[in-house]
Amino acid sequence: MSETKVIAKNPIAHHNYIITDTIEAGIVLTGTEIKSIRNGKVNLKESYANIKDGEVFIYGMHISPYEQGNIYNKDPLRDRKLLLTKHEIFHLLGLIKQQSCSLIPISLYFKNNIVKVELGIGKGKKLYDKRQDIAKKDAERKINQALKQKMR
Repeated sequence: MSETKVIAKNPIAHHNYIITDTIEAGIVLTGTEIKSIRNGKVNLKESYANIKDGEVFIYGMHISPYEQGNIYNKDPLRDRKLLLTKHEIFHLLGLIKQQSCSLIPISLYFKNNIVKVELGIGKGKKLYDKRQDIAKKDAERKINQALKQKMR
């Protein structure tokens, strides 16, 4: 039985992209980065993933330096390698080239004490798509409020 604990989520992933599929990947980290992640000092907001030379890297993920790490701390915004099989990388490469999809980190979590990244495969939303989503959420909120008032 796998135990998962979510560390960080990307709040703008579902707002800016239509996520069609997700994939789980491991991530290469140092000891001080793991300790910082355990303290919850990680931010996925500006991050994205890309394939470079047959390997997948995550860019822009900010992991704050560990307070007691002194000389062992790495650059908070350094590029980090993701661990995927060759089959998964070729599948992602095909999607990116043919359908012009993007790789967006959706969440970072512990799975059996190992840090994993959930990557979303999706296309960027247009402005009118975002407006439609906001209108749907607003309508659902009004319906729920009306039902609550009627129940009283």
